[in-house]
Amino acid sequence: MVRSKARGWTPEQAGSQAGRVAVVTGANSGIGLETALALAVAGASVVLACRNTEKGAAALARIAEAAPDAELRVEPLDLADLASIGKFAARLPEPAVDLLINNAGVMASASGRTADGFETDFGTNFLGPFALTGLLLDRLAAAPAARVVTVGSHTDRTPAARLDFGDLQSEHGFRTSSAYARSKLAVTTFMVELDRRLAAAGSTTRALGAHPGGVRTGILNQQNRLLRIAFDERLARLTNWFSQSPADGARPILRAALDPAAHGGDYFGPGGWNPLVGPPVRVPIARPAQDPVLGGRLWSAAEELTGVRYLSE
Repeated sequence: MVRSKARGWTPEQAGSQAGRVAVVTGANSGIGLETALALAVAGASVVLACRNTEKGAAALARIAEAAPDAELRVEPLDLADLASIGKFAARLPEPAVDLLINNAGVMASASGRTADGFETDFGTNFLGPFALTGLLLDRLAAAPAARVVTVGSHTDRTPAARLDFGDLQSEHGFRTSSAYARSKLAVTTFMVELDRRLAAAGSTTRALGAHPGGVRTGILNQQNRLLRIAFDERLARLTNWFSQSPADGARPILRAALDPAAHGGDYFGPGGWNPLVGPPVRVPIARPAQDPVLGGRLWSAAEELTGVRYLSE
């Protein structure tokens, strides 16, 4: 694994995480793997929630090399399938979860549907984490100061990122960039609304967000050849002005999860001269995501679509 070279905040500053339980979705590769690795090294008990359990087992073996004393486990979880999410939540034996890292995501190259008929990006990147968070809310509440960290994207502030409630699932036309950006704006909006509702309910659980910047990971595997080449790890020395390693991409997520000075609703991302790279710092949240009316509408839509209802007003 390529180690982080960016300066600034590091997970070591947060101290030991011994005794804490972390659930990391999509932990089999990329920034999910690096997040799980850092948490394990810090002493946390880590559940690697992965759609592909074979890749999850390989990731666990790699993490165990760096953290041989860590408590690690792979659990099957497909965020594109509400039944899989329900089984995962029911099967999880831990009575309390300190950290839920909603990391797993996709960027579909063509229009597709999840097991429940949702547009692939919207269903996997937003509706899946929404349902999972709701089903684990009691476990999070059982921890003294739990955090839900939802992984967004810098694309949530592009013109393509618009929540059209008449066409949330791209039924009137599909474009890769629009579908992905829309799903990520939904993710950020969800994070803000979740923290607002947790605070209103008097919960000690807090919701935070992060975006990794431009990261050389497998999420682009379905995209065009030029984009895949631009984010190829073998070209890192030529492209490091707009792309960074998975280890560096994981650092905003880890800061949101572990920084004692972080607060509910905080959002972290790369803080270099180019917003796609650099050390993890607090960054502005996309303006639409801060709109409580938009957040309320999206929450209601998610409850209706998934059948998972929680923190309803």
